Amino acid sequence: MSIDIETARKVAHLARIRVEEAELEPLTHDFNAILGFIEQLGEVDVAGIEPMVSVTPMRLKRRDDVVTDGDQQARVLANAPDAREGFFAVPKVVE
Repeated sequence: MSIDIETARKVAHLARIRVEEAELEPLTHDFNAILGFIEQLGEVDVAGIEPMVSVTPMRLKRRDDVVTDGDQQARVLANAPDAREGFFAVPKVVE
């Protein structure tokens, strides 16, 4: 797959990036280089290789999955502009 200048212009517009006319040609080459690399990755045989989350073998720390109230009500409400009876107080918006 290859990208032409018009496609690069459209991608820049969709990404809301202002690209000057003189910069479209180098941008096109960059896009094509990226797509070429992606095509190379598609050619790699990954059959039999397990998915991984990191290049270093590691195990995430586990914790018990228990429901708690967090014991942080005072800290949560400390920055509230208006808190009453342990809850956020907000102005009435519906009559």
